[in-house]
Amino acid sequence: MNPWLLSIPLAYLLGSIPFGYLLVRIFRKQDIRATGSGNIGATNVARSGAKGLGLATLALDLGKAWLAVFLAQRLGANLPNPYDLAVAAGAAAILGHVFPVWLGFRGGKGVASGLGVFLALTWPSALCLLAVFLVVFLMTRFVSLASIVAAAAFPLFGFHFVAARSPIVIAGFLFIPLLIIVKHHQNIRRLLSGTESRFGSRKAVA
Repeated sequence: MNPWLLSIPLAYLLGSIPFGYLLVRIFRKQDIRATGSGNIGATNVARSGAKGLGLATLALDLGKAWLAVFLAQRLGANLPNPYDLAVAAGAAAILGHVFPVWLGFRGGKGVASGLGVFLALTWPSALCLLAVFLVVFLMTRFVSLASIVAAAAFPLFGFHFVAARSPIVIAGFLFIPLLIIVKHHQNIRRLLSGTESRFGSRKAVA
């Protein structure tokens, strides 16, 4: 089978597994979508009072996206431009997380999954982004701002560490962070209006 026809749908399906929703449903008998911001991501899961489940969600969301890219790299190893398929699979995994078919296409914001994709595509870039995230978060205590700044920085590091410059790679390296930033549009409004809550606040919204 054509590696593209197998890798892209597989990446989307892996990305669409709503681990945050499933973990809270299984262990707390609750719907995470009815708590806090209604987001199924790790931050909202942690803020719901289930910090352990939040960490598990973070690890699983990161892992599923990493796996999607890893499998694409293996399936497309003999292609003329295997990195193109890996980048496209990464984008498909993020789309699956943000728009999961199982939850009416209402998913997370793609931060943890984005980090998983970046780790698989270019781990030096991912480590730089993690450093950026931590610096911004420790300075401001805003998870959303740290996520937005780190996502915006990805093209800078990605194009520095990755030699490939095909149209698919360029498009993917711009599309993935842009999607993550766009999914934070409500957070951006609150940051601009001064109403965004810092991590640890009881009124925090992810």
